Amino acid sequence: MPRNDTPHTSDDLRHTLHRIDGAGYGAYKQIKGTYDFGDFELVVDHVQGDPYARPSRVRVRMQQDVARLPQQYWEHRSREIGLRDYLTRRFRSEVRGSIRRGEGSGRSGAVVMDEPAQEILERTSVFVDEWEVEGRFLVGLPAQGRRILGREAARILVDELPVAVRAAFVFDNLDEADLRRHVFANEDQDALRAQLADSGLVAFVANGSLLPRRSGIDPRPMDAADAVRFQSPPSLEVAFALPNAGEVRGMGIPPGVTLIVGGGYHGKSTLLDAVELGVYSHIPDDGREGVATVPEAVKIRAEDGRSVERVDISPFITNLPRGRDTRAFVSDDASGSTSQAANIVEALEVGATALLIDEDTSATNFMIRDHRMQELVAKEREPITPFIDKVRSLYDDLGVSTIIVVGGSGDYFDVADTVIMMDEYLPRDVTDEALAIAREHGVEREYEGGDGFGDVTSRSPRPDSLNADRDSRGERARAHGVKTIEFGWREIDVSAVEQITDPSQLNAISAAILYCRDEFMDGTRALSEVLDMLDSVFDRDGLGVLSPYPVGDHARFRRFELAAALNRLRGVRMEAGQ
Repeated sequence: MPRNDTPHTSDDLRHTLHRIDGAGYGAYKQIKGTYDFGDFELVVDHVQGDPYARPSRVRVRMQQDVARLPQQYWEHRSREIGLRDYLTRRFRSEVRGSIRRGEGSGRSGAVVMDEPAQEILERTSVFVDEWEVEGRFLVGLPAQGRRILGREAARILVDELPVAVRAAFVFDNLDEADLRRHVFANEDQDALRAQLADSGLVAFVANGSLLPRRSGIDPRPMDAADAVRFQSPPSLEVAFALPNAGEVRGMGIPPGVTLIVGGGYHGKSTLLDAVELGVYSHIPDDGREGVATVPEAVKIRAEDGRSVERVDISPFITNLPRGRDTRAFVSDDASGSTSQAANIVEALEVGATALLIDEDTSATNFMIRDHRMQELVAKEREPITPFIDKVRSLYDDLGVSTIIVVGGSGDYFDVADTVIMMDEYLPRDVTDEALAIAREHGVEREYEGGDGFGDVTSRSPRPDSLNADRDSRGERARAHGVKTIEFGWREIDVSAVEQITDPSQLNAISAAILYCRDEFMDGTRALSEVLDMLDSVFDRDGLGVLSPYPVGDHARFRRFELAAALNRLRGVRMEAGQ
């Protein structure tokens, strides 16, 4: 929206920085404010307390009559998010090329905007509307020890930063073909995901997709010369019409129970990993731009040692020794099987419509109990109802599909709707062969799943259990990478929540826990209703509601990952509902 305040000038900023050169670090507080650079404004919102503290929060605002970003690139939500993501990446690139980081203490000279990886996410790093473009980032104000390097700061803020700002935000300085490709890629992927449910599919993988990654810690695509591109089996091939790319063809995965089988190292987990992240859009040339998954798909795994708070795991686990109640199960140190059961029920509680499971990260005794073990250990002495006996009713009763990577148990053929074999990294539809094998050999094991899946009960988080006080400065909820949230004196370990892909998502989740506590939780409102309310606020007002001041390092997350973080907070208290 238009600005009416009268800022200082860039010359004023330079003068102040030269004047305080050599002063104690606290004198940097004098530069807080707004500065007119002619074609944009620089806003210093917060000045760090020392050179080792979190860098200072800074924004730039450029009017649209200067930026001249064509409205077609931000005229609706999908394109707008794509444009904001593109400008974030462009600004980071220009900063690396334009700003020289000199010598100094701590974070001196660092200019940092949010760092996207392979996914295109809604972010708070850049905003675009009909009036202006705003970029948010951090600047480590230079110092030697605790003495201000004012002339160094003037070089960065007054001389070099404007070069990056104009190169990143002025349309005439951008590669329009590159920008269009990025924005339209996001629009096409959103459109593809939106068509899945109406087309009767859970997921889609386009022909020509490049699924393998460089390594387990490098999410960029494998070199195309070393990878096999995806090609759908004819029996599963479907086509979609996209708004920009036109027709795209590939493999559709239908609802129900789908098995991904094959020998070791033939690409089973690689396919599931791509489907798992198909809930997000990906940048051009990532290789997975044509992979789409219903937004309510959740990856499930065993998670030894996690805490569980009043989760009804009775669909899977009953009759524990000493009469321990599994309808409101509590544990500070859950086993592999109980944690996997809890993970499934928690996902169902907040609206999952598809589960993604890899046997390599599952508890064996949770997934299968074969005929011989049934013969040795009677059902009345085995508390666990294995997943194989619930996966069918999960779909038939609740409409929840499952995609499972299976390499060691052909018993799953008996409950499958679709069987996909990965053979030297290419998929084959072997459903008929698998079902024929199942018929030929019959069913040896006894079904243990009862009359149906069972109830999925809601829970209500108690806000008084979400205290993040740490010291006299108040509450602290802060993310560390994509694995840990520091919540007061407690830590939330989300390292097993595999669909958190970006540190800024976890930053936003950290803030969202406190926001939901203060705005929506009353001790009786169900967690699913709290998440519905938060999603509505995000859709209406954006991520800015999570912070009382402008921040540039929040990214949109899904309700499932916020619920996962809450469920892993040791000390959280839930009231069991219906």
